[in-house]
Amino acid sequence: MAANDTTPLIERRSIDYIPEAERHGRLLSQFTLWMGANLQITAIVTGALAVVLGGDVFWSLIGLLIGQLIGGGVMALHAAQGPKLGLPQMISSRVQFGVYGAAIPIVLVCLMYLGFTATGTVLSGQALGQLFGVSDSVGILIFASVIVLVTVLGYRVIHFIGRVASIIGVIAFVYLFSRLISQTDVGALLQIRHFSWSSFLLAVSLAASWQIAFGPYVADYSRYLPSNTSSVKTFLAAGAGSVIGAQVAMVLGVFAAAMSNGQFAGHEVAYIVGLSGTGATAALLYFSIAFGKVTISTLNSYGSFMCIATIISGFRGRLEVTRLQRLVFVLAIVGTATLIALLGQHSFLGAFKSFILFLLAFFTPWSAINLVDYYCITRERYDVPALADPNGRYGRWNLLGIGVYVFGVLVQLPFISTKFYTGPLVAALGDVDISWIIGLVLPAAVYYLCAKKWHSAVPDHLILPPEQGATPTKAELVVQA
Repeated sequence: MAANDTTPLIERRSIDYIPEAERHGRLLSQFTLWMGANLQITAIVTGALAVVLGGDVFWSLIGLLIGQLIGGGVMALHAAQGPKLGLPQMISSRVQFGVYGAAIPIVLVCLMYLGFTATGTVLSGQALGQLFGVSDSVGILIFASVIVLVTVLGYRVIHFIGRVASIIGVIAFVYLFSRLISQTDVGALLQIRHFSWSSFLLAVSLAASWQIAFGPYVADYSRYLPSNTSSVKTFLAAGAGSVIGAQVAMVLGVFAAAMSNGQFAGHEVAYIVGLSGTGATAALLYFSIAFGKVTISTLNSYGSFMCIATIISGFRGRLEVTRLQRLVFVLAIVGTATLIALLGQHSFLGAFKSFILFLLAFFTPWSAINLVDYYCITRERYDVPALADPNGRYGRWNLLGIGVYVFGVLVQLPFISTKFYTGPLVAALGDVDISWIIGLVLPAAVYYLCAKKWHSAVPDHLILPPEQGATPTKAELVVQA
């Protein structure tokens, strides 16, 4: 990623607005970041679930692709907000929910980050355990230490790691696909076609939920781009990187699960590496798996820090974050995720499937409200300084946004099918979970109709804070939420 000479290696800003003088980077960095974040073992496992849970190869691949395109479109629309606003994603939710009310979805986002970090850490721990000849638990602790370091360094290092991860991922996946093709009759697997609506929509839901889950923080990693960066190009760069990376990984997972004869579940990392044999090649693959998880796990940890700072600043108005305090926040976040990983590592696969599907009930309505408001109601005309003022334009609590959000969650309940909860209409629909479709369409329609009539005054143009000049040089970073 290109950066000017004055851009520090260690990020000094946090949730505050990024002045134009500090903007840097190229659209290529968006593509490589999200490519690297998706070419990794958890995406392989997610794709494999489509087959492990009853689907055939042919229809699973089609279902996953459809889900990638739908969910990837939602994710990329959020990414395009970053350069225009110069803010992390969840702060902009104060427009729709109020300065205090935005804490409601943000708390749920923090839980999502913890869950994804923990489940990714389990798989990384398996890889490092095999690589260094130690237990999976020790591997989990090693991986957690790396995540703390990269998260503390921040935005610029995260993009660099994403670039390296994309290169390593492409090499590793090309090799794994070549080995898989040499060991199985791919054509024969594709000829087995037994269409089932439940299995097909499960595949769509797995991919869509994977992509939509990036929505709450994708703009965090595009907010440093120059404000004149094309929204369409940002959409395409982030969306293409995420969709291509995830689909490639999930395709590998589908074929691996189909040829495993039941040996994949519970031994995901070992089975994937076993496609290449043993020795130095296996060691390199274990390394690539662990490194591939660094990018996405760092995104989750970094996003957790941003969300916690956003919640606190919303109620306090002003938050001073020293480097030591930032380190303490990150240690607490990664430590909690690591504890979850250590306690839940032996029941990973089933819990992960239920977790990512259940998440849709809470994040599809938020995405629907945020996107409809930004693109259809306010049309990018935000008052950024007012986002810090509970007594300002957006108020403390926006009952319209909160009400539609609660409606969006509740309306999905009859259609949800997970181990946590199964709705009363699921059986009548042939055990097909369509809750995420309901959660996207109905809240979007209701919010649009209501906001057109009752929305608060919209500025005539985008209002940004006055430029503050160069990057702050004080030891403390003053975060104006």
